[in-house]
Amino acid sequence: MPASLAALRLLKRLLLVLTVVAVTLIVARAWDSQRGPPLELWHTYVPKDMHAPQIDKTDWAGYVRAEEDVFRDVRAEVIDKVDAQAHALGNRFYAGSPIYPGNFAHDWNHSYILEPDGAPTGAVVLLHGLTDSPYSLRHIARRYRDLGFVAVAIRMPAHGTVPAALTAVEWEDWDAATRLAVREAVRRTGPSKPLHIVGFSNGGALAIKYALDALEDDRLARPDRLVLISPMIGITSFARFVGIAAVPALLPAFAKAAWLGIVPEFNPFKYNSFPVNGARQTHRLTVALQDRIVRSARSGGLDRLPPVLTFQSVVDFTVSTPAILSALYAHLPANGSDLVLFDVNRAAIVGPLMRSAAETVLTRILADPPRRFRTAIVTNAAADSYDVIERVTEAGAVTEQVQPLELAFPPGIFSLSHVALPFPMSDSLYGMQPDKTDEFFGVHLGSIAPRGERGVLILDLDALLRVSSNPFFPYLLGRIEQGIANAPR
Repeated sequence: MPASLAALRLLKRLLLVLTVVAVTLIVARAWDSQRGPPLELWHTYVPKDMHAPQIDKTDWAGYVRAEEDVFRDVRAEVIDKVDAQAHALGNRFYAGSPIYPGNFAHDWNHSYILEPDGAPTGAVVLLHGLTDSPYSLRHIARRYRDLGFVAVAIRMPAHGTVPAALTAVEWEDWDAATRLAVREAVRRTGPSKPLHIVGFSNGGALAIKYALDALEDDRLARPDRLVLISPMIGITSFARFVGIAAVPALLPAFAKAAWLGIVPEFNPFKYNSFPVNGARQTHRLTVALQDRIVRSARSGGLDRLPPVLTFQSVVDFTVSTPAILSALYAHLPANGSDLVLFDVNRAAIVGPLMRSAAETVLTRILADPPRRFRTAIVTNAAADSYDVIERVTEAGAVTEQVQPLELAFPPGIFSLSHVALPFPMSDSLYGMQPDKTDEFFGVHLGSIAPRGERGVLILDLDALLRVSSNPFFPYLLGRIEQGIANAPR
């Protein structure tokens, strides 16, 4: 038998095996998707949000008008049609619920602009994360406003309305929304004033992507500073293949296969249910971003990138902390960039129960100095102390400077989390010590510490275990303020 014929037969057998495996996996996924709760109106109604070509052709006023149309349609097609079985106090899509956003004095799911007293001294654009809303950066926006900046916080397409909106969005829509927000910020201040971009999670990836695009496109205003909070520079490799999980959803009987999670919607400013397409678009964005970073580094374009200030927990279940160092900071020039890492609480009473990988993560992800960027590590002053210190290694230095901070880990917190960083402990919704004078949003999610039997609450206990506010938020704000004061345009 000729060798070529034998190789052809082997290839056919291999293709047959792969086909059988793929079909088996798809059938198993279709069967598995039928478990769990049924799809509700907010999982099936897709609002008519703007897409990239439309966003690039409109202005801020046009975007806001279209946004109001979307919310009006959601009210008519979802809120007003919710059946009696969904009339639950813990359902954000029931108009009679205390957590229904439409009942609040201000619905932070919408885009907003905060104007300073007097003429603005600069502009900041704030980009929220995936499944999130403009609510997540309101505290930082207020601080910028108090310092004389006009703050432009845009609602990303497919956010703030219903989870089903994420089934029909592409990351290019978020990219276009970022460009629109920057155009509006510059229009309000003029091209000579400082421009900052603050990005949280997925918004951090969009901020870096915009800054890199501006290096190659003179039509785009260049930011003077980037502030990244838990930026989504890299995610798990599972997201690369997650789109396959939605294949059974091509058949109406298996529509639930388009979702990675269908859970109660008890958060007024964030989706809990998560569609496959959300993970797929995030993966597409991070791949495009990493390719752009490498390309710009090779061409020398990163030499013109503005300083980057990043805040990141060393343990993060949502994004890859090592990717921030290897895929971003490893390529940055010596341009005054700064990385702040929040360590695990090494004095936590649960210390004996902590995984060894969590205890050693800091030494594994951070290369020895010298580095081209400043590094600050917020960690325990001693192994048995809740008080924290700041361990600073300046760019180009090999020695570390230590200074105490007038802050401490609260007892019981063993680490920060991906979602905690942009929220103070006093946040009305997410804070562990909510401010009673702030507007009440129907529930204090961050201060709930329940004890009882399983199966009683509508939410997963993992959602309660994950800390949702930052005991070091005053430090975070202070570092942002230093960048405003010390970084001239």
